[in-house]
Amino acid sequence: MTRRSLQASAKGISKAEAALIRNSLTQQGLAGELGISRQPVTKFFQGKPVDRYIFVTICEKLNLNWEEIIISSSFPEVEQPASVSQMQSLVQILREKVHDSIQRRCGVMRVLDMEQPRRLDTIYTQVNIWQRVSAYRRLDIAEISRNFEPGKYNCFNLGSLQQPRRPALEAVESHDKLMILGKPGSGKTIFLKWLAIQCNLGEYRGDRVPIFIHLKDFAEAREQPNLLEYITEQFEECGVTISNAVLNLLTEGLAFVLLDGLDEIQDADFERVVRDIHRFTTRFYTNRFVITCRVAARKYIFEQFTEVEIADFDEQQMSEFVTKWFQEEASTKAEYVLHKLQENQSLQELANNPLLLTFLCLFFTEVTDFEQSEIYQEALNILIKQWNEQRYIQQNGSNQQISTQLIEELLSVVAQNTWDRREYFFKQEAIEKQICEYIQNLSDSKRNLNLAEIDSEALLKYIQAQNGLLVERAKRIYSFSHITFQQFLAGKHRRYF
Repeated sequence: MTRRSLQASAKGISKAEAALIRNSLTQQGLAGELGISRQPVTKFFQGKPVDRYIFVTICEKLNLNWEEIIISSSFPEVEQPASVSQMQSLVQILREKVHDSIQRRCGVMRVLDMEQPRRLDTIYTQVNIWQRVSAYRRLDIAEISRNFEPGKYNCFNLGSLQQPRRPALEAVESHDKLMILGKPGSGKTIFLKWLAIQCNLGEYRGDRVPIFIHLKDFAEAREQPNLLEYITEQFEECGVTISNAVLNLLTEGLAFVLLDGLDEIQDADFERVVRDIHRFTTRFYTNRFVITCRVAARKYIFEQFTEVEIADFDEQQMSEFVTKWFQEEASTKAEYVLHKLQENQSLQELANNPLLLTFLCLFFTEVTDFEQSEIYQEALNILIKQWNEQRYIQQNGSNQQISTQLIEELLSVVAQNTWDRREYFFKQEAIEKQICEYIQNLSDSKRNLNLAEIDSEALLKYIQAQNGLLVERAKRIYSFSHITFQQFLAGKHRRYF
């Protein structure tokens, strides 16, 4: 392998500074153009050692021949490649160093009103995927509606909408670069954490080092490090002192890199982060990568990645989850909750979403006498407001003007208009038209909006991505996520709005 770092000569620095001026760039601007932090650019212009890949990239951006820029003593020399035993030893050392950090960050879950964390391995339920992303399929409403039975359980996964399911782990095994898409609360982060834990314990890909990155934390890190720098810092915090350990690990393709929550990145950081992910996964292509993102929030296509979608829970998964949830209580508790779901199709439909099933388990832990409307309203609150607040996900762009109350009211208008006509599927254009009419007809007391900045298509995508109450069942064809919500919101609109 070649020398890992290069240095610019005094003459090379002068050429680079002239190229900066010629290209009307500053060092900060150059870093932004390359999607890297300011630190390696500063080192480059100070004549300090810089990672070889970054050094060459800087020169290419400035239209310079990197061989004419480097100091003669740093010219790449051929080194003996690391032996298999040396790399196996490095993997073992790094696995031991990061073990406790991975267990601490990925081994538990705590959501909604849980009073304390739960060990992930005690409640984890196998995740399945659909091979095709629902929103990419080209179907028409007539075709979907022909054999659609709204009164039947799991109706949105039957007939023309039905497609095969397979274990998500099979998809991870089949594709070394995988993008897992899913609706809010569908279990994307839990699955990624489970993968990290399985790798950490040696149960899956024990020959690799797990790297788990919450992309929102990475995007908001001080001084905007690139992924290589960020991961190196993580490893150093775990006590890794071996020089170039992370770079050697990635170069040899011995990492299992898990990047969670692409959808949680703010617009201001999105382009920079996506560009860095692209460079990182291209440069270190021999590693295995999994990225998660809400299905409606995907704005960029990673050419080398295969996309799949997390499937809704089926009855077997619901039963397994509920049984594990109440395993430390009397068996009658799990039986009671499962009975409530089986006797009430509306509640059972909500339970196909893991987040809402968690809510139902928490609810039935304390409540036996209840009104169904109470459950529906609390479930709406979770999806529209609570879930994003707990994960510190902020609204972007013009959607910052739209309050959660207005979102619920808007959805109620759409629900009433469609429910009264018994329309379960509707074209994107029809919803966008209703959004426009709703915004235009707001009373002055509620308006307080810059109407010129509100884009009906963007608002629709925002609702779909942020709360999942509207779902794209096929290309540009939507429905409510659950008929229960459509009916409940329609009734609520008649009563209150």
